[in-house]
Amino acid sequence: MLTLLGYGMVVAFMALIMTRRLSPLVALTVVPIAFALLASAAVGGFDTSIKDMMLEGIRKISPTAVMLMFAILYFGVMIDAGLFDPLIQLILKLVGHDPARILVGTAVLAMAIGLDGDGSTTYMITVSAMLPVYERLRMDTLKLAAITMLCSGVMNLTPWGGPTARAATALRVDPTEVFLPFILPMVITLLAIIALAWWFGLRERARLGRVWLPGVQRADGDAQRATLEGAAELKRPRLRWVNAILTLALMTALVLGLLPMAVLFMVGFAVAVMVNYRDLAEQRRRVIHHAGNVLPVVSVIFAAGIFTGILSNTGMVEAMSQSFLAVLPESLGPYLAVITAVVSLPFTFFMSNDAFYFGVLPVLAEAAAHYGITPIEMARASLIGQPVHLLSPLVPATYLLVALSKVEFSDFQRFTMKWAALACLLLLLVSLAMGLFPLIGQTGAST
Repeated sequence: MLTLLGYGMVVAFMALIMTRRLSPLVALTVVPIAFALLASAAVGGFDTSIKDMMLEGIRKISPTAVMLMFAILYFGVMIDAGLFDPLIQLILKLVGHDPARILVGTAVLAMAIGLDGDGSTTYMITVSAMLPVYERLRMDTLKLAAITMLCSGVMNLTPWGGPTARAATALRVDPTEVFLPFILPMVITLLAIIALAWWFGLRERARLGRVWLPGVQRADGDAQRATLEGAAELKRPRLRWVNAILTLALMTALVLGLLPMAVLFMVGFAVAVMVNYRDLAEQRRRVIHHAGNVLPVVSVIFAAGIFTGILSNTGMVEAMSQSFLAVLPESLGPYLAVITAVVSLPFTFFMSNDAFYFGVLPVLAEAAAHYGITPIEMARASLIGQPVHLLSPLVPATYLLVALSKVEFSDFQRFTMKWAALACLLLLLVSLAMGLFPLIGQTGAST
């Protein structure tokens, strides 16, 4: 009975959000409560009350939610203060009129802006800064969109980007432990994307040559860019070195694990907003301004605490994993980490991240535990498909990217899919080589 109710809860949750009958926030809250009541009636109650299950789930994910909240606020303040403006200007100056340099500059800019973990921000700033150059040199804007999305797909694996936080929340593990070993595979994949950008650029160079057009480096009249750069009074050019040092110190402390990630970003945001905006009213305005980015992410994470708390404490996930093991050929069980990595490509393409990480991953992880594969390893494996995920029609930010780049969505998908799949393959191979998750689990552990 618990098995049927568990699968029913997952299917109902995925169906409701994929058909857009309920938002992920509402579905993560309402669906598990409804199925928990059904399960309680079916089995005659649980040792732990449903209320306590929900509270326990919320308590366990609260550090992740706090980290996401203050990470988004911190990087929002850095963008407002103009920390990345010199980088944009430098890239536009260095790329000149050489298509190869322009494509590489696009990749570098997207990676730098992508540090905030917000795909929409990465797309808006990168495309608005580079599109005038592409248009005036008659370069293929499909390549602009593809390189920007690939960089965002990898940079989005930071703990404050979303997928890592979801995976860690769903499996109740520390996002820092999931992310830190993943840095090297991310760096190698980003270097490969830069190489791809250079190759794209060489093809554009062969097609166009080195074209000189006056005014290419200026886009001052571009309304989108003016909007993105924000009001001049928010810029703090005299504090750029201070902001850069603060950001470097924050990243260093994060890698070294000097304090919990949530605490680091809380302190970082407090220092950043105090240094850049002394006026208390302006500090409040900065928080309110970025609340639109913070609230949707953090509210979903808290709601996911209810979902995972009920799924785990009712015994549903254990019953589901046992049924999954029963139909899984025993010869494939030890390969569950790699299977999870591979299926994350189509699963996260055809369903939302919320559906995959909160509905499917806990079942796979529970089954993998029978073969000695840890939740942290499964969380890492589940992240492999993210570059492909961003091509999904279920991702709203992708529509923003194609609109800004002035390309057709279908053309963009066809052009980019193979490169996104290759990026996923590279992430998988490097992760396996580093032992971030096993190729083969413990074959005798299931017994």
